Amino acid sequence: MGLLNELGEVAGALAAVEAAEKLDPNAGFLTKAAAAVAGFKGVGAVEGMVENRDEQTPADGGTQQADNPDLQA
Repeated sequence: MGLLNELGEVAGALAAVEAAEKLDPNAGFLTKAAAAVAGFKGVGAVEGMVENRDEQTPADGGTQQADNPDLQA
């Protein structure tokens, strides 16, 4: 899984650099570098959120909330 995580982060960095170039065709090196770092870190954060969300999903498919009258609005 480590290689796939790194590949995802690199893809995020490349996508962020491409987006920065689309927004500002005359973007300098520092702008592109900042975009690359933001994309790299952003993908890592999103992956972490998805993993946490997967761990918190109930095993019964989410029917626990419908069965619990205290959780209903």
